[in-house]
Amino acid sequence: MIKVMIVDDQELIRESLGIILSSKDDIRVVAKTGNGQEVLSEIERQEVDVILMDIRMPVMDGVTCTRIIKERHPEIRIIVLTTFDDDEYIYDAIKYGADGYLLKGVSLDELYTAIMNVYRGAGSIHPDIASKAMRMFSNMAKSEIEDNIPADEIAHISHNEWKIIEQIGKGLSNKEIAQELSFSEGTVRNYLSIILDKLQLRDRTQLAIWAVTNRQLIKRELNR
Repeated sequence: MIKVMIVDDQELIRESLGIILSSKDDIRVVAKTGNGQEVLSEIERQEVDVILMDIRMPVMDGVTCTRIIKERHPEIRIIVLTTFDDDEYIYDAIKYGADGYLLKGVSLDELYTAIMNVYRGAGSIHPDIASKAMRMFSNMAKSEIEDNIPADEIAHISHNEWKIIEQIGKGLSNKEIAQELSFSEGTVRNYLSIILDKLQLRDRTQLAIWAVTNRQLIKRELNR
């Protein structure tokens, strides 16, 4: 029997979810609370397997509550229930360990499947939220990398180094780059090390992101 807690500041939603989930033989709703602070008190009194967590709540929001629960009780699975315009919460909820992310209004079958998946240790994220999260993480990664690139070092990148960067942006391996540019693999590795040092990037993954983001700059430098 999976023990589920429902957390939402709207009583109607709490009660509706409780009635719906109680129709499942393998789920028992053990508590229904209206804010994060009540959740923290409740989980100290009884065993909970899965929490359906609202995001926007008074006293303590769902993101803060998720962070605290995962620090104290990492075994408890948390599915965040949200509306599609809660962009500012998506990153933090996932960062702090939410196991699932669903839009309010999903069908009973979708909700039941998500509960079963996270209970078994898998994740569950609504496709629309997944797409939005991927774009968000990608943009954040690009922004972080671009902010760390020293502009004066870009001016010191040689023509051959720009050629290497271009190929990295295409996803080629060192061996493929060596064949494409008629270099030895050792030469490619040396160039790559120099490029990473100049651009103050951690690895070729960061370089690939930077290369894809700056294709026009690379093309312009190669045509000089």
